[in-house]
Parts: sequence; C-alpha cells; structure tokens
Amino acid sequence: MTNITHPAPNFSLIEAKALAASHFGVSGSVGSLDSERDQNFRLSSEDGDWILKVVNASEPRGESEFQTALLDHLAGSGVDLAVPALKKTLDNTSLAFAAANDGTRHALRLVSWLPGQPLAEAERSPEALDSLGRALGKLDRALQGFIHPGALRSFDWDIRRAGASRRRLTHVGDANDRALLERFLDRFDAQVAPRLPGLRAQVIHNDANDWNVLVDAADPKRVAGLIDFGDALYAPLIAELAVACAYSILDTEDPIGAAAKLTAGFHAEYPLREEEIDLLFDLIAMRLVTSVTLSALRRQEAGDNPYLAISEAPAWRMLRRLDAMNRSFATAILRHACGFDAVPGARAVTAWIAAHAKTLAPVLDRHPATLVKELVPYGDPQHPMTVASAAQEPAKASAWWDAHSAEHGIELGIGPWGEVRTVYASDMFQSRFIEQERRIHHLGLDLFMPAGTKVRTPLAAVVKSVEIEQDPLGYGGLVALEHAPEGCPAFVTLWGHLAHEAASRLKPGQRLEAGDVVGEMGVAAQNGGWAPHLHFQISTDTSLSAREILGVGEARYLDVWRELFPDAADLAGIPPETFVQKGRSRPEIVAARKTSLLPNLSISYSEPIKFVRGEGAWLIDDRGRAYLDCFNNVCHLGHAHPDVVEAIARQAAKLNTNTRYLHDAIVTYAERLTATLPEELSVASFACSGSEANSLMLRMARTHTGRSDAIVLDWAYHGTTQELIDLSPYKYKRKGGKGRPAHVFEATIPDSYRAPADWPVAEHASRFAESIAEQIAAIKAQGRAPALFMAESIPSVAGQVFLPEGYLKEVYALVRAAGGVCVADEVQVGFGRVGSHWWAFETQGVVPDIVTMGKPIGNGHPMAALVTTKEIAATFNNGMEYFNTFGGNPVSCAAGLAVLDVIERDRLRENAAGIGAYLIERFRELQTRYDIIGDVRGMGLFLGIELVEDRKTKEPATALARRINDGVRARGVLIGTEGPHDNVLKMRPPMIFSRANADHLVSALDDTFGEVLATR
Repeated sequence: MTNITHPAPNFSLIEAKALAASHFGVSGSVGSLDSERDQNFRLSSEDGDWILKVVNASEPRGESEFQTALLDHLAGSGVDLAVPALKKTLDNTSLAFAAANDGTRHALRLVSWLPGQPLAEAERSPEALDSLGRALGKLDRALQGFIHPGALRSFDWDIRRAGASRRRLTHVGDANDRALLERFLDRFDAQVAPRLPGLRAQVIHNDANDWNVLVDAADPKRVAGLIDFGDALYAPLIAELAVACAYSILDTEDPIGAAAKLTAGFHAEYPLREEEIDLLFDLIAMRLVTSVTLSALRRQEAGDNPYLAISEAPAWRMLRRLDAMNRSFATAILRHACGFDAVPGARAVTAWIAAHAKTLAPVLDRHPATLVKELVPYGDPQHPMTVASAAQEPAKASAWWDAHSAEHGIELGIGPWGEVRTVYASDMFQSRFIEQERRIHHLGLDLFMPAGTKVRTPLAAVVKSVEIEQDPLGYGGLVALEHAPEGCPAFVTLWGHLAHEAASRLKPGQRLEAGDVVGEMGVAAQNGGWAPHLHFQISTDTSLSAREILGVGEARYLDVWRELFPDAADLAGIPPETFVQKGRSRPEIVAARKTSLLPNLSISYSEPIKFVRGEGAWLIDDRGRAYLDCFNNVCHLGHAHPDVVEAIARQAAKLNTNTRYLHDAIVTYAERLTATLPEELSVASFACSGSEANSLMLRMARTHTGRSDAIVLDWAYHGTTQELIDLSPYKYKRKGGKGRPAHVFEATIPDSYRAPADWPVAEHASRFAESIAEQIAAIKAQGRAPALFMAESIPSVAGQVFLPEGYLKEVYALVRAAGGVCVADEVQVGFGRVGSHWWAFETQGVVPDIVTMGKPIGNGHPMAALVTTKEIAATFNNGMEYFNTFGGNPVSCAAGLAVLDVIERDRLRENAAGIGAYLIERFRELQTRYDIIGDVRGMGLFLGIELVEDRKTKEPATALARRINDGVRARGVLIGTEGPHDNVLKMRPPMIFSRANADHLVSALDDTFGEVLATR
C-alpha cells in the first residue's frame, strides 16, 4: 500500500537539472512545483517545457510502471483530450532511477508540459463544468479495458478506503467538526461501502481537482487538458466524478447544481448507471472527509504543507453545507441531470395516475371537477388574503375568502402546484441548496373549503404516519398515506392542515380503502394558522418522512420537484382548465359572435358556458368545471371516444375522397349498417347531416309516388332546409314561421299523457291514428293522395313522447293504403338508444319504407344516412345522378364503423336498457315526493319528465321547468326542456352512462326540485 505520509523527496534545483540532463538529455532552466508526496520540477528547454517528477520512495515500482503504461495507453488511444506525453530516457525506457543523499531510491519520469490555465484560477462556469465532465467521460471511456498490475493499488485516496478516515478523527480538534464527520462516516459504513463492490470499476485518474484541470486560456469555458496521473488506480468508475465534483463545487453558490452540470457532461460521453449516481452525493462528501482528516493528520506528522491545506477551509465549509442538505433531494437533482427519474419509478407514478384518473374515488364528498372553482389569490403578494396569511392572521384571510366565495358562488378554492408565493416568509423557507435564495414555489395542491369538510383517499392506502406539527404556518394535523396500486410503483400522499381528530382515529399501519375518510379540514387553531384548507401532495420517494416531504421548493429545481412531488391535480380530479384559461373570454366570444355570425344563432343559458373539452359523459368548461352531459346526444358513445378519434385520425392520415372513386369503407359500412335493420331495408346512401338525409328522403318519396303531399305530427322537427322547415310544425308555427304550407298536413301528437280522460288506454293507438285518417281524407278531398307520412319514432321536440303501443302499425297501414310511403326519422333516437332494439321503430313492430339517421351516427363526426328498400331505390334511379361531395367519404365511414364496433363490443344497448330502467325507477321515486312531476316516461336512455302545475288539470309548469333546468345546470348537470309548452325535462345521456352518473343526475334533480319548490 502506498504510504502517503512518507516524506516527499528533497532534491535541489541543481540536482533536478542534472537528473534531467543525464537521464533524459533535456537541458534548460529549472523551477519547483507544488506536490503532495512527490517532488515536481518544471524544465524549460529549447525543444519545449517539461515536468520532471521525482517519485516518493514509498511508491512501489509497479505503481510507477503503471502510471507510465497508462500514459502510453492514452497516447495511442486517440482520446480527444490533452494529457502529458512521456519522454523516454536515453536508454529508451519510461522510468529512470536516482538515489537521494540519504540513500533512498526514487523513480524519475519526464512528461510534456501542457499549456493552459488551472481551473482553480478560472471561473467555474456551467459551461466549464460541463466541459470537465465531458473530458473525464472521454478519458475514462478511453481507459475502458486498460489494466496493469500496478493499478491494483490501495492508498488513502482510494474512495473504497474512505471509511479509514474514522481513525484520523482524533486529529480533528473541534468536537462539532468530529460529530459532523462521524455522521458522514456512519452513513458510508452502513449504506455506501457495502454497495461499492457491485459497481463498475476500471482505471481512473482519481484526482481531477481544480489544479490538475487545465482550461483554454483563450476560452476558459473549455477544458483543454488533464495532468498529474499520480493517484490513478483501479476503482469504481463513479469515484472519478466524486473526486472531480468534490473540488469543483467548493464555495459555489449552488454546489449540487454545479455537480449536476459536471455529472451530466460525463454522462453524455460515458453513460452512467442509476446505481452509480445514487451514491455520488455520499462519495463527494467522503472525498472531502478524506481530505480534511488527512490534512489534520499531516499537520501533526509533517507540519504545515501548503499543498495539503490548499482546499481544507473550503472543504469544511462544503461539508457543513452538504450536512444540511437532504441527500435524497441532492441525488434527485443529479439523477435528473442525467435524464433518469428523480427517484426510480417517479415518471411511472405520474403516468399511472394520469392513466387511471377516471377510476379514482373523489377526494371530496362532491367530486372537485363538478364544483365551481377559483384560484386562491396567494400568487398575488399584495392581496389582502396573502398579506393576512403571511402575518399569521388566519381569521382575516378566511373572512375575505368566505365573502368572496359567497358573492361569486365559489364552492372550492384552489392553490395550484408550482405557484410563486411570498406568503412563505419565515427562515424555514431558506434554500439549503442555493445561497441567498428562498423556496417560493408551492409543491402541493391546496383545496380551500370550510373547516370540517371531509377529505377522502382516492385509492387504497396504508397509513404511514399521523402527527401534529405545531410550528407557526406549519401543517397542523398531518397524515401520510402510502399507496401501492397494481402496476404502479409505490408512492406517498401527504395530507396537511387537518383537524387533530385524525391523530386519534388513524394509526400507522392502518389500511384505508378508496373513498375512506382521511380527515377533516381543520380550523386555524389546529391547521397551523391558515384559512381552512387541505394541503394535498404526492411524494414519489417513499423513503421520506412526512416532514421531509418538501412543500415549497426553489425555482431552479422545479423540474426535479415536479418528478419528486408531482402535481396532485390529476389525483384530486382537478381538470387542467382550472389553472389556465386559453383563447377568448366568454364575453369576448359573445361579442365576436354578434359581429361575425348570424344574429339568430341561439346560445344556451343567460350566462353562456364556454366548453373547451369533452370526456366521456362530461363536458369541461374553460374554468375547469365538469358538467354531466345528459342532453347532447350527438356524442352517442361519450365525448371524444378514443376508438372513434383513432379511426378518424388513422383514415384521415391515409385517404379521404368521394364516392366517385372506389374504396372499401363505404360498402363495408353500408353492409354493417343495413345488417342492423330489417332485411327489407337494404339500400343505403350517405350524407353529412340529418337535414341532408331528410332532404334526400323527400326527393325519393316524391319520385317514387309522383306526389308531394306529406303528413307529419304536430310539433315535429325534421331539419333546417326550407323544404324541411315546411315539414316541421315546431318551426313554421313559431316566431318567424310562415304557417303550415298547403302540401303539409298535421296529425295530432299521439301523447297518451294528454289523451282525453275518457279514452281507454288500450284504444290510444287507434284513437290517435284517427287523426292520420283525417289528414288522408283531407288530402283526398283536394283530389290528391299523400306522398309520405314522416315521424320520429319517438317524437323528441314534442316532449319525449312515446307512441301508444300499436300506433305505427295502424298509421303505416292507413298511409300505405293511400299509396304513400312511411318514413321513420331516427336522427335522434336510433343506434340502440332505446336499449331493447337498434332502432326505435322496432318497438312498434313495423318496418318503414325509408329510415333516416344522423346525430349519433358518427359520435360527433358530421355524417348521416338514409336506408330504404330496393324498390324505392330503383324508382329513384331515374337518370338524374345523386352525388354528395362528402357523403360516404372514407373518413366518415371509418367513424361510423367505429361507432358500430363500440356499441356491439361494449354491449351499450344492454347498458342503455339497464341504466334507463334504473333512471325511470329513480324518477318515479322523485314523483312520489314532488307533485310538480306529472309524468315520467322513457325507454333506454331517451327520457322525459313532464312538469305540471296541477296533476289533475295538467296545466304545463313552463316557468318552473325553466327554473329546474337552470338549477340543474347550476349544479353541473346539462338537461333541456321541450314540448309545445316547454315543460318537459328532456334527457338523452350518452350510451356509456353509468349508474354513478345516473345517481349524480338524480341528486342534482332532487336538490333542485327541493330548492325551487321551497321558493315557489
């Protein structure tokens, strides 16, 4: 073993000059250089400058030969880094030998002098540290595979022997300093040294201190060379970085940031492994421990040595700073700099939460996404609430927030992750990583609600700890839960500012299931002195205790904290729109619509909603509030269904053309669509909207019959073109309409709820069919016959009217007997919505001559279809081409096929039947408690509730229906009102509607009925 305490050689300048000349043939001026245990001289000669090294007599010859072999290897490696070049002796050997006056024998080596400036005398800029890391990476990559017996040396600068520093603690006089070193040594012995044998090892330089690193004098950001291979040995590769970092970070503003720059540079040239980086912080500290203890020893044994003492004071300062740091955080910074997870599995945790967010239990009794939310103004340093909180005046802060929330209808205050806050004013928020910098970025998610509000775990957990933190502006009641969901690395959630009751109810090791109560939001006296709220936070590092989890972080390391303590918004169910609003404001859009769009485009609600995203059964507005959509039946499978989105994108990226060219999709879709219909309906045509489909139907019916008269039901609506408005009493009988055209005949709405009281229920079909017979008679009285009878299979705009059993059988028979065709408008009610059948007309046991389809057909993609018989299709083929530019295009057909696939695969008809029946049952329960509900009707997920002022007179409760509709909307649920008197609550939720969705709808209705009727 090399004895680094053996006295250094003591040759004079004259002797050194003579040795250089006699052994290497180099003559010139000689100067002395500093060295720890060898003796170095600089020779300036006509053919360049050289360094003569007189090796310590204690160094075994094999080690000296190893160093010369190492330099020979590098000379032939082509490494892109300047290193000293050996000059052979006059005898053509790498080493010479000389005896000192005391008879000791020393090896001699002559190497080239490298130009450059020591890094110790230059600025340690980020660029310079990156360059140093890259230089060492290139060097060690070049040394891969090189070995020499002399490399298997052992001495005190070997990082594996750092634990031997404990024996030198007696030479450290200050007790606090010894305790500091003991803390590092205890950790090294217990947790670091046992892991070193498992790391990669090779020959390394082992002494890249800032005096051995040379930078380009003209470009001090670039490392130009590396000198002094006297400490080279075979050791763990990561020791190379530990040594370099230990000296490069001394007295820097941000030592871990500096180490991260150097480490990232090395990693870019010579990729490190995670297990190596995980020990780097400790090894940096242990290099400094070795340095200061050796200095203490040498001061006693050899007197003052400026080479040893050169970095001792900065080393002590750095050790004290490192001791104050959380090593897990420091390691996270180093890992992140190299592109690894800040802690193993961190990114997998956030990915798992994002992927499973829809399945998590809500953290509040009402799901946060459904509440009216606003950001709490802690981001404004001058805001009264911020000022009061910083001054530890929670009552003032609470009073402002409570008044603001009451005025604006705010149900949930949000304190976002990453927000800059001046409220963190005490010394506890001073950074331990960066000098003169405070931690100001909030790393949790705050949920502000009244004290006593229960908070619940979103998924199963085990209680890790329960405590009460008494510090002012601390956490108060504090709970940590550990979660280990299947397929996800374990992670911890932190629940701060709770009431103290949690401490008596929860115990470490206790298991909680998803939805179980964690605690309650505490009053200021129990929550650390804040306005009542929950600090909710994730830690992907499960080794941290609750108090070690960093609640506030530095701006510089926000990307690292984002992995260690990711935003808990997904876990809490807070939509991203809560935090950032994009695009124009609601008033701006309303103003722009008035300027640029038709003035008779209507807007729902007196306070319009700006929706920015749809997801399943939910629509999310620009402020992050989720509304349960029970009205917009276009998105039949739910908003943004992934199968439909993917099908559209895939086909759009490949081909989109028209029907004049051949493509598979249109015939495949026609086959699939007609297969859901009775066999008579076998010929399809495609369009872009229900109105287009109905216009085509009108052409077909008139061509087939040679007539133009049509029979429709009162209050029907069939489309937006003029010829369809003419068939829509809902339009032509209202404001702006011109009344019933002469070729259109209206039959009574077959509404059993409003049938004359003396009509037996069994006769409703035939009694209402009499109105059709009357219209046929009226047409005949004018010397004509009907071309068609057209009706929605369940009249929708007329108020969700379900036809009496057998009605269409009787009507179709009458119409066909008069020579007309029978048309089923399934634009709203088709594609399995009724549950029991694909098509609502099937519930009447009839087969129409033409069926039109739209709205749900493409789940939001603009498409429509018409299916008819071969006979009608043949008569329509009269020589005039039918062409629709976009109808039946490949992208539309791909969307349509995806819709059929999902309905069948996910058995959505069965879901519609089951959930629909459940809703009818729940609505009838409401009917028993609220007299205003005159009738409940529905089939599958096509539902209506008719409101009346009096159940006997059945006077329409139009005004109350409007208030109920608005009240339900205020509670985050979208429904509509329909019917001639606008008194029917209309609900058409998506086919994926769940029982939980149904309960949410019923709860909103129940609360609204109660509130409205209480103020009636």
